[in-house]
Amino acid sequence: MKRIFLILFLLIQTFLFSQEKWNIQFYNEVINHEVFIFADNKEEMPMSAKFDFKLKNLTCTLPNDEIVVIPAKAKKFLIAKLAPIKPNESNSFSYTNSYNFGNAIQETFDDDYIYSLPYQEGKTQSIFQGYNGKFSHQNEFALDFDLKMGSEILAVRGGIVVEVINNFNQNCPDISCAKYNNRIFIMHSDGTFADYSHLKYRGAVVKKGDIVKKDQLIGYSGSTGFASGPHLHFAVFINRIDGKRTFIKTKFRTSESEATLLEEGKSYTKNY
Repeated sequence: MKRIFLILFLLIQTFLFSQEKWNIQFYNEVINHEVFIFADNKEEMPMSAKFDFKLKNLTCTLPNDEIVVIPAKAKKFLIAKLAPIKPNESNSFSYTNSYNFGNAIQETFDDDYIYSLPYQEGKTQSIFQGYNGKFSHQNEFALDFDLKMGSEILAVRGGIVVEVINNFNQNCPDISCAKYNNRIFIMHSDGTFADYSHLKYRGAVVKKGDIVKKDQLIGYSGSTGFASGPHLHFAVFINRIDGKRTFIKTKFRTSESEATLLEEGKSYTKNY
């Protein structure tokens, strides 16, 4: 008679780049002496995971440290299959894993997309910190729009809301306060994410799972988190498994140009 002895030690490690615990579950089933590892992803976006297996008398279809992408809303998505090498000998396995939101192996995106300015028609606003800014944008393609407290924030591009942090009311001009950023993450059709940060307390008017259109009201500006005053921090990025981000330069439509990169110290009018 074939025997299979399984010892499972499971450690799930989440990265500290979100105050939210992502709704994803990993589990295993034994079928005909083989072990199948599955994931249920209840998020509105793909999730990426990486595993490190320790095996005794088992083979695995997923190499250690290879990133696997679990589609949005996927149920019983197959991560890996473990099969005995010598059927009549005991075997065991354990693994650790890490995961993060988005498609961490994505490399391509819509580089030609033209974004809308994130404020109302007729408004003129300045950029007081631009790409690679000295205060807090080192090595980041991020923009700080000089918006007053409570100014309307409009979506620069349509997409699906994948995260809303809305309950903080403190701030300070130090990175230690970044954990208090009120923000909205929106995933675009090309898999990139938009980060709208420093919203006021209870300043979001959208919720997770909402489909938003370009120029739709999504919230109100504030100065929560890592901020010395009211403004809107905006960036578009691809997320990586280790929490690092690949930032993307974004072209905007302005009153003077159909497509331009916004620059620190300059002001831009929205006439549409």
